[in-house]
Amino acid sequence: MATHGKKYTESKKLVDSTKLYPIAEAVELVKKTTITKFDSTVEIAVKTFANPKFNDQMMRGTTILPHGTGKTKTIAVFCDEDKVAEVKKAGADIAGKDSVLADIKAGKFNFEVLITTPELIRDMASVAKQLGPKGLMPSPKAGTVVTNLAQAVEEFKKGKVEFKLDKTGNIHSPIGKVSFDTNKLEENITSFLKALEENKPVGVKGKLVKKIVLSTTMGPGVQIAC
Repeated sequence: MATHGKKYTESKKLVDSTKLYPIAEAVELVKKTTITKFDSTVEIAVKTFANPKFNDQMMRGTTILPHGTGKTKTIAVFCDEDKVAEVKKAGADIAGKDSVLADIKAGKFNFEVLITTPELIRDMASVAKQLGPKGLMPSPKAGTVVTNLAQAVEEFKKGKVEFKLDKTGNIHSPIGKVSFDTNKLEENITSFLKALEENKPVGVKGKLVKKIVLSTTMGPGVQIAC
């Protein structure tokens, strides 16, 4: 851990904490200041002017990053047996009805995204208490209660991400990997910020974004001009 501490201190020296960097420059800097030996995830943290205590200021939605996140999510689909072959062909890792329900009841959460249809969501009521705390309960706003299951699976496999306001009015999301080209990360960031603006809550008057920070796993934060 001491080595990481030393590397972090060295990396932090390269970042001017008082400066607001243009996106491309910020990307170059986070790539330069990564301190892990593995291909770190690049994350974006957006501090907003939205107050989650008010319903008309809540934010939750999804967007597809043009170049994905660099990580493929494990997807489960809760569906009728006659849909299993179709969704598996689209890329679902786990699919079915009774089997998926049995796994959840047994505490087996071997998936990161759970997709179902409006008709079947009621059948998930018995496992809502297990799914809720893990943030896995399907929801229309999260893009996980859909009529076209195969399409939803393909979109999540391509790099669809969910964004959600936390209790402090912040939004966090993976935005790619350190190994991505600078222009690909820049396009992902621009696309993500555009999606936030398009989903700006009606209750937020004036600007939505207060501060944007880019960082890598365990690396220092770099502030982006917004």
